[in-house]
Order: sequence, then structure tokens, then C-alpha cells
Amino acid sequence: MNDRQLQELINKQRNFYASGATKSLPYRQKMLASLKAAILRHEKELLKALKRDLGKSEAESYMCEIGLTLSELSWMQRHLKNLVREKSVHTPLAQFAARSFRSPSPYGTVLIMSPWNYPVLLTLEPLIDALSAGNTIILKPSAYAPSVSTALQNLIKECFPPEYVAVVTGGRKENQALLSQRFDKIFFTGGQNVGQEVLCHAAEHLTPVTLELGGKSPCIVEKSAKIKLAARRIVFGKFLNCGQTCVAPDYILCDESIQEELLTAIQREITRQFGREPLLNPNYGKIVNEKHFHRILGLIEPDKLVCGGNYDESTLRIAPTVMRNVTFRDAVMGEEIFGPLLPVITYKSLKEAVNLIESHPHPLAFYVFTESRIVWKKLLSCCHFGGGCINDTVIHLATSAMPFGGIGGSGMGGYHGKAGFEEFSHTRSIVDKKTWIDLPIRYQPYNHLKINLLKKFLR
Repeated sequence: MNDRQLQELINKQRNFYASGATKSLPYRQKMLASLKAAILRHEKELLKALKRDLGKSEAESYMCEIGLTLSELSWMQRHLKNLVREKSVHTPLAQFAARSFRSPSPYGTVLIMSPWNYPVLLTLEPLIDALSAGNTIILKPSAYAPSVSTALQNLIKECFPPEYVAVVTGGRKENQALLSQRFDKIFFTGGQNVGQEVLCHAAEHLTPVTLELGGKSPCIVEKSAKIKLAARRIVFGKFLNCGQTCVAPDYILCDESIQEELLTAIQREITRQFGREPLLNPNYGKIVNEKHFHRILGLIEPDKLVCGGNYDESTLRIAPTVMRNVTFRDAVMGEEIFGPLLPVITYKSLKEAVNLIESHPHPLAFYVFTESRIVWKKLLSCCHFGGGCINDTVIHLATSAMPFGGIGGSGMGGYHGKAGFEEFSHTRSIVDKKTWIDLPIRYQPYNHLKINLLKKFLR
């Protein structure tokens, strides 16, 4: 799609939005129902595409992509009627007689740029929120997941007219072309470097932006933790999607007194969940492409291996790998791993652990395993992060009842459920002033009586 065609598409979407059709509650509900039906019709096609692009098993694809998408859609269908309502708020006595209320309004035409690691979920979930808020939408899926991009394009074409929702495919050239256009809102999920570029382009038009990025999410294992259970849940969260998850535990910070017990438990869990030869496990995913495959291999230090480290270049698979005696000077700690490598760092005191975490950019996720309420309360009060779990990993994003988003370098804004609706809406503050009375206190000429009355009202 060239620049002229892209501009024509955006103009068509603006005209369709201006018609008011997308603001109708019945229309929004109808479109959500249509999307749900389309997802169910295309389920097998989406599963096959996820297998081709990322090697995901049917169970993992449904659990982490299609199922969560349908869950968000169902939540929005149940709550949309309440979300679009005006909400009355308190009116100060100084503004008597009036009614004050908050009114959600769609932004207009929005751009959603999604990543390759969860290409179905992270394309359709923000789409659901944007549709619910009453916008027209252009979707730009990642070129690194071509099979899913094609499947999504087929699904969207079948479900929506292009002046309402359209898919633009392609790579960096298409991204640049889109970002050079003016949108009313941009929603981007991906890496920090591209996120900075998106923010710079948005600044040219003063366009509001939601950035869902990533970072090095720590996982603290405190000495009171149930080690075997912690190992099981860490292995699940870390090696899900072959480690290519923005909220995966990036590294472990554990009390030095329990390191050996924890490492032993993690090795047992890897064997339990993926078998003795994970590279032969048909339910274990693959790295998305050769570029990322070789980048991840370059982070492995053989002399620090606890287990794993083996790989199969023909299938782009790297076995679950654990490293010990890691420091923040090592290459594996210099960037977000986004792969099946798990570095382990020890600490002598919780204060030392907190200092390590807080001396680096704020992460998207934070995990702590402990049986002490005092410990997790202290950690939550001292550490800055987007969201997280106590005694588990990654599951905090699998709910429409809580917002998901980052802080600082890990992102800005949040979505899911009510937060997602609000992220794609502007909330207008409106005062409906009555005409049956008009108090003269605010008008000139001012005198001592008016000043005294103002002092009574405005305090």
C-alpha cells in the first residue's frame, strides 16, 4: 500500500467515524458479536498459523492467545452498556444549580501496531477495546509472523468494512508510512527502541500514545518460599512461548542460602514439563527467526551453564537453559532476553535485592516467591514495576478485571477490560448549568458580601 492509498484509507475511516455509526451502542455490540463469531470460524486457521510462525502447540495457542481474546471479548459484551453511560459526579455548592457528569467519547481513527510474539492476542485484544470505545481502526500486525498476519487479514476482511477496520501488512517501510500519518491515537506493543521511534513520530502531531514495551522483569525467590512450587511456576512462566513473552521472568534473584535447592528444583521441573529432550518435544515452541535465534545464542556463557544450552538451528529451537553466577556485567543482563535463557543471581539481604532492581530501569513485571506477608509487602512498597504476582508468574495479565501496562521504560498507559475502554476513549467533563436561577456572586462589581460568600463556598 503506497502513501496515496494509505491516505485514502485513513480519509475513508475519518468519514465513516464522522457519520456517527461507530458511536451507536447497538452497532458496537453487533460488531463485537460479529468479531466473536469470526474468531470461532477462523479458530483452526489461527491455530495453524501460530504453529507455523512460532511452533506453538494447540493447547498453548488456545490458552494464551485465542482463549484470552475470547475472554476479553465476552467481558466487554457484558459490561459495554455500563461503560458507555454518562457518570454523574458531585457538583460544588458554588456551582449551584447544576449537574456535573463525565462522558466517554471515542478518540476517532486509531492505529494499533502489534508484535510477533503473541500475534493473535496482542492484535485482537486492543482491537476489542478500541471497537468498544467507538473508534475506527487500522491494524498493523508484525511482519515477523506472516502466517498469522495473513490469517488476521482474512478474518478482518470477512468481519468489517475497511472504512471501519482495516489491516495493513508489511515491514519497516509500511510502519514508517503509517507513523508519518496523523492518527487520533496510537497503540503500540513491542520493543523499547521502536517504542521510542513511535513516540517521536506521535509527538509531531501531538498524538496520544499507549506503549506496551518490556524490560528485564525480576523474579525474587526469598528463603521462606516453597521451593518446588516456585520452580514449577517459574519454569512455566519463563519458558512459555520459548521465553518470548514480554512479562516472562527475565532473571531470578534468590537468597544465596537456597540457590542450590532452587537450581535442583528448576532442573527437575524442566524435565517434568518438557521431557529429557525438550528439542524433540512437539509442544515446545521455536524462536521466531534466525536473527533472534543467533542473538539469543550469543548471550549463553558455557562456563556458567547449569542445564540446557543445546539447540537445533534447523528448527530454530533452543533448549530451556539455566545459568548461574551471573552478574549485571554479563551480556545476558545487558538486554531483555526474550528467549529461553534463565540467569540466576544471588543476594545476601532483601535490601541488596531491592537496590539491584531499583538501580535499573523499571520493569514491566515483578515476581516474588515468599511465605512471608511482611516480605512481599516490603518489596511491593520499595520496587517500581508495571504489574506482577506473588507466588506465581505471568498470570496477572490474564484477566479483564485489572489493567495491564508498564511504567517508565517498560511503557505508558494500560488496557484490558474497563481500562482498555478508557484507554481508547477521552473522558469529557461536562457541567449542565440550570437556567431557572442565576446566582450573582461571580459577577462584577465585587463587594465585601460577595467576597465573604466566596470564602464560605470555596474552601
